Amino acid sequence: MKYRLLALLLFLQGIALTQENIYPTPPHIGVTAIIGGTIHVGNGSVLSNGTILIKDSKIEAVGVNITIPTNAIQINAVGKQIYPGIIASSTNLGLTEISSVRAYSDHTEIGDINPSIKSITAYNAESKVIPTLRSNGVLIAHIVPRGGTWSGTSSVVQLDAWHWQDAVYKLNNGIQLNFPALVNRPGPFAAQQGPNAATDAIKIALNRLEEIRKFLREAKIYSAQKNNADINLKYESVRGLFDQTQKLFVHCDLVKEMMLTIDLKKEFGIQVVIVGGSDSWLIPEILKEYQIPVILSEPHSLPTTADDAVDQPYKTGAQLQAAGVLFSMAIEADHWQQRCLPYQAGTMAAYGLSKEDALSAITLNAAKILGIDHLTGSIEIGKDANIVISEGDLLDMKSSKLSHAFLQGRLLNLDNKHSQLFAKYKYKYGLK
Repeated sequence: MKYRLLALLLFLQGIALTQENIYPTPPHIGVTAIIGGTIHVGNGSVLSNGTILIKDSKIEAVGVNITIPTNAIQINAVGKQIYPGIIASSTNLGLTEISSVRAYSDHTEIGDINPSIKSITAYNAESKVIPTLRSNGVLIAHIVPRGGTWSGTSSVVQLDAWHWQDAVYKLNNGIQLNFPALVNRPGPFAAQQGPNAATDAIKIALNRLEEIRKFLREAKIYSAQKNNADINLKYESVRGLFDQTQKLFVHCDLVKEMMLTIDLKKEFGIQVVIVGGSDSWLIPEILKEYQIPVILSEPHSLPTTADDAVDQPYKTGAQLQAAGVLFSMAIEADHWQQRCLPYQAGTMAAYGLSKEDALSAITLNAAKILGIDHLTGSIEIGKDANIVISEGDLLDMKSSKLSHAFLQGRLLNLDNKHSQLFAKYKYKYGLK
């Protein structure tokens, strides 16, 4: 009995210590030189045999034939590919850990109108999923709440932090709105809902749309008041929409939903970003005219309707790019799948986008949409040193293998739960 108890304690200790060697890296002090790699700047340009100087947290120099300080730490990147850190544009990362367990999910609040709910306070910087993203080059994430019509306020985080306060990259940058679906999708019991079920569903959606307009009208009047005697938390939380310090991220897919979103932009003079936008390829000129960016949902998905080409989700990025629409892409379905973002961008590169444009979609474009392009998104002087080095093409699953990753100049530990399990069972079965 004594030995069994000891074995159980050792087993539990092993579980508790899993990933305990992965902790945030201290701030980078001094100069680091990355020498000899192919630099994919993120804005479409590529430098061969280039050098990057990192001083403390910032990029001090980028180019060729750069003088390297004698006290610099040197990293040999000859034959390797250097990229900006990837940005996950819309995810519930850190708000959920095990999707099937309610106690591990903190991304949805009770009620329908919750713009005052701040997702950042629920963000778990110690999520075991985060290191698996970093090892694939994802260093920044836009943390988005879900549920209801007005889901809450989103924030941008960097993925090497002790706690949510430490993780904040841009606080409360956007308000999340789930646009009412203007299409009837009958369930398995549609026959029991009656002959008018489709019409009733559209009526309900239009009524919800009118409630959205009413909320925005009242909030705009409220925000025009300098000193309100009574504080309304819901209206207070959307002040930034009317002074242009926040963006409204509208989750919708159909053309008619996007057109009504444009009406909201025109009526209230707010900055709008469409999230999802699977039908955006049908109206790129209109989106360009009203300067509305699009965060495309997972390209590895089925088309919206049966009449669409089966490869339409792969081609949408190239069609938006050709029309001059600013776009990025996201994997909203599962937080852990964010590590696949580079490969989804690679798929778009196989369907009309150039490799550099596909890279920009998940780096500089994403930074512009989230309002952080002055800090990150490309390898340029003065920006944060958010850089990844790969032994092959970052957008190709076969050749992508990170050797280094820097976040605000800090050299990250790329170990994770997956690599630990791989090493564990290689050892168990005597594999080299």
